[in-house]
Amino acid sequence: MFAVIQVGANQYKVSEGDVIEANRLENEEGKTITLEQVLMYAKDKDIRVGQPFLKDVKVTARVVAHTLDAKKLSFKFRRRKGIAKRRGHRQQLTALNISKIEAK
Repeated sequence: MFAVIQVGANQYKVSEGDVIEANRLENEEGKTITLEQVLMYAKDKDIRVGQPFLKDVKVTARVVAHTLDAKKLSFKFRRRKGIAKRRGHRQQLTALNISKIEAK
């Protein structure tokens, strides 16, 4: 059994027990949240595709931790001009443990 969910602007294929890292959510660590933006659900021969979302399928997840992604560097350089810029960015992430996929 798996589902395709949308968290923010990203889509994830999840099963029960999976841990995903999504962009930062404003929920406290240890809290349980319900993700209702389910795009697709599949269990054996029962396959459902939403238009765009399924109303009768919900995914329950627990917020594990708030972390930072690996640093991504950008470097701009102009030859013979003495200009060099280096910038770094670390995206804030939330780790979600998928606990249950419910379908009616």
